[in-house]
Amino acid sequence: MKYVSTRGAAPTLTFDDVLLTGLARDGGLYVPESWPQLQRDQVRSFADRPYAEVALEVMWPYVDGAIERGAFETMIHDAYATFTHPDVCPVRPLGGNVWLLELFHGPTLSFKDVALQLVGHLFEHELRRRAEHLTIVGATSGDTGSAAIEACRDRDTLDVFMLHPRGRVSEVQRLQMTSVLSPNIHNIAIDGTFDDCQDLVKAMFADFEFRDRHRLSAVNSINWGRILAQVVYYVRTAAVLGAPDTPVTFSVPTGNFGNVFAAWVARQMGVPIKQLIIGSNENDILTRFVDSGEMEMHEVVSTSSPAMDIQISSNFERLLFELLGRDGDELASRVELFRETGRVGLFDVVGSMREVFTAARIDAAAVARIIAATERQSGVVVDPHTAVGLGAAAVRHHDPSVPVVCVATAHPAKFPDAVEAAIGRRPELPDSLADLRERSERYVTLPNDLAAVQEHIDSVKR
Repeated sequence: MKYVSTRGAAPTLTFDDVLLTGLARDGGLYVPESWPQLQRDQVRSFADRPYAEVALEVMWPYVDGAIERGAFETMIHDAYATFTHPDVCPVRPLGGNVWLLELFHGPTLSFKDVALQLVGHLFEHELRRRAEHLTIVGATSGDTGSAAIEACRDRDTLDVFMLHPRGRVSEVQRLQMTSVLSPNIHNIAIDGTFDDCQDLVKAMFADFEFRDRHRLSAVNSINWGRILAQVVYYVRTAAVLGAPDTPVTFSVPTGNFGNVFAAWVARQMGVPIKQLIIGSNENDILTRFVDSGEMEMHEVVSTSSPAMDIQISSNFERLLFELLGRDGDELASRVELFRETGRVGLFDVVGSMREVFTAARIDAAAVARIIAATERQSGVVVDPHTAVGLGAAAVRHHDPSVPVVCVATAHPAKFPDAVEAAIGRRPELPDSLADLRERSERYVTLPNDLAAVQEHIDSVKR
């Protein structure tokens, strides 16, 4: 399998090079040249097979030729051995043909673990094979950072510099990052928003002298390896609920668009996904786009679901590339217009998007009501991001005969203040994190300034 950049001007690469490269040198994101197809009997068999076996079959066509199959299989098994639930990503009924896909049974209690536990092994394998060292730079709205740090800590092939927006992540999210004192882990709090952090990361990749000097790579969902590992749980969940003989709908709380794009990839591979519902909070650029056909940036506002406090959804570029007929030049021109003006009309492609996607805005007051109602009706406590997905499903699920799966992206204990405000009690952290608030922290605070961040990285890497 070969990979091409969404902007059409970067070299075509194999999976191993895409993994280590992260962002393409033309500023685009890598996607496969074609979408492998799953056979109906193959999908049907996934319902009763262990998660790691399904993961190997779903991902192998994208990796074949770059990594030896036995080594890849071992990495998959090692990655998912860290999860506390035997099904890794279990699906549970909430009643009324509504289901919850629990993605928070990994070491940092977030869906990001599903991909990053594997990506950490992939990085280590490939770098040891090449006798190389990489510097990971990443931006996080909360969960990517802790999951990436947990996956990469204490690896002598990697240094990790993780940027988070100061004061805009939950205390638990911050502590999960800043209390990791491993010498290869470096946390940076930026005086700005997540979008500012993401722009700084992209700017470092665009500075080719700096990028090459430090051998930069990425663990954000701009890295194709992240998306690929997420495709698996959509395929397997659909099989558990009757695919390929029964269609399924997914409702996904959405910020950077990577998670819901992975569901779209599963659909491209032949999984009968009838509808993909985008759940937005008050930072509702994607919902406004699906409704109007125009992408327009607004100010980022802080909400009870901070991992979605984003206005520039990087992974939307991958879908737009497909909607524009894989025309890299046209995509680059639309992206440039959006970044220059904060607005771009996509009226020619929104109709195609609406054939699969719908969207809804769920504000903080509604989130609190949904958390309380879900706990009252089912006994299940959900985090505010999951509540956004549940709320979006309630207003946008078109066909009640089709099961709708709401993606539970984080353990409720990661957002105790929002949950306590909704149900009157604080969710408890698992035993593995019970002492989190007593742990020492290490991080630096920097302005939203590229030169300051690069100077800091230079000083650490000397």
